[in-house]
Amino acid sequence: MFDCSKEYDMMLQKTVPLSGEDKQYFIRGRLRDLRRQLPASFNPGRILDFGCGIGQTTQYLAQLFPTADIIGFDISDKALAHAQQTYGSARISFCNLAEFSRIEAVDLCYANGVFHHIDPEERLGVIVRIHQALRPGGYFALFENNPWNPGTRLVMKRTSFDLDAQPLSPLEAGRRLRDGGFATPYSPRYLFYFPHSLAFLRFLEPFLCRVPLGGQYYILAKSVNEQI
Repeated sequence: MFDCSKEYDMMLQKTVPLSGEDKQYFIRGRLRDLRRQLPASFNPGRILDFGCGIGQTTQYLAQLFPTADIIGFDISDKALAHAQQTYGSARISFCNLAEFSRIEAVDLCYANGVFHHIDPEERLGVIVRIHQALRPGGYFALFENNPWNPGTRLVMKRTSFDLDAQPLSPLEAGRRLRDGGFATPYSPRYLFYFPHSLAFLRFLEPFLCRVPLGGQYYILAKSVNEQI
């Protein structure tokens, strides 16, 4: 697994502007689309932010689901200390991944940009652990950088933290999720097609969500054998 710390966030802020946007733009975009794909009646009590880093997305999840408790997990004590100091509250907490097996069942697990830092041979085991942490009928939203997008590959090459990363294709992600016990079939959604200079075209992005060229993709998988 990887050590996601404040230094990584600083490096990311240097490369994300290649798109003309800041990190918050992508956080909001991911969560906005995720909320639309979840059932309107979905009202989670507990949410897991797997690989939370310094906790920025964790606090956005708390805003999006105002009645849920949010738990951020990471392996970096340095990042977790920053997250707890900055975003910790009665509803938001942060824990080291070593404590993952002790958590109570959750309704939603969110993971962004985590699995390309996990050794391919270990990915299935991590997915199984996430599946075990979900309540029946819970959801796992797996977001990843799209290796089929040239811009994404360029950004990853320019981020020293990602130099040793091994991209995870949508095909592999779907296969791993299926092998890990999640419902099938899977339909990846693709996000972030146009940089800021072409923002006037972004109204087209909802219509392109099945075209596998967006900068990121995600798969929303359910923990029971029902079609999504």
